[in-house]
Amino acid sequence: MSLFGMIFAVAAAAFTGLGFVAQQHAAYREPLEEMLHPRLLLHLLRSRLWLAGIGTMIIGQVLFAVALNMADIAEVEPLLASNLIFALVAAHLIYRERLGRAEWQGAVLFTAGVALFLTIGEPHGGIEPSTTSPRWIAGAVVLGLVGLLTIAGQHRDLRVRAITLASAAGLLYGLQDGLTRSVLLLFDHGLKRALMDWQPYSLVLIGALALLFSQSAFDAAPLRISLPATTAAEPLTGIALSIVIFGERLRLSIGSLALEALGLAAMVAGIVVLGRSPYLGKPGEREDARTNGVEC
Repeated sequence: MSLFGMIFAVAAAAFTGLGFVAQQHAAYREPLEEMLHPRLLLHLLRSRLWLAGIGTMIIGQVLFAVALNMADIAEVEPLLASNLIFALVAAHLIYRERLGRAEWQGAVLFTAGVALFLTIGEPHGGIEPSTTSPRWIAGAVVLGLVGLLTIAGQHRDLRVRAITLASAAGLLYGLQDGLTRSVLLLFDHGLKRALMDWQPYSLVLIGALALLFSQSAFDAAPLRISLPATTAAEPLTGIALSIVIFGERLRLSIGSLALEALGLAAMVAGIVVLGRSPYLGKPGEREDARTNGVEC
């Protein structure tokens, strides 16, 4: 990955993390009955804080698209996952709380995992799949997993439901990243050609669906519960799709695969540690009737 590609990917993560903090503060005030209902988004459109969060996230998505135009998905996705670190720092500044040992350990673990995966894996290559390629069946598989997670979270306590919704949102964001890469490649052939294919319209639909799932997770639980699953699922999904759909390649020796797996495991472990930070919850939150078992 070029230096500029890395800079744009990290900047995208920063704006995305800030956007998530603002969105969660707004969505958490909405009634629980609005989870997974389009009415939730309609109500949030009235919130200046939420709109600011969406605007910030859009800036992050634009920067991410620029990074994708400079590098492969498997190179960019791990860096985008650092949005949780930026969300943690933003929450720390807002709440004026110092970061503890666990937060620094999580940040170091995550950063080391990203560095190990990119250094050992050396993601590279890739082809532009045709719009009718059977490789796109992988996208349908992702949507099937989203459906299963949605069903699994029904009639469960809010902690479990928030995690399943956040995981589903991460899967959708990962699929959105793959579609973004495809649309960028289509634009290389001209705007008219791009608008004649299904990917741009699917990108808008998947983006809207991912937004609904993520805001529903934010409505159900504090950020420390509702964000880490999204942050972990998106890069893993994006990397898997980059390999299956775009044919991107990693180093495949036994030693390399073991270290790549270790890097991904460290990434996920770091995200989990960071996500448990009390500074990602709102000050003064306590277990009550609304949270129904969700601890802060």
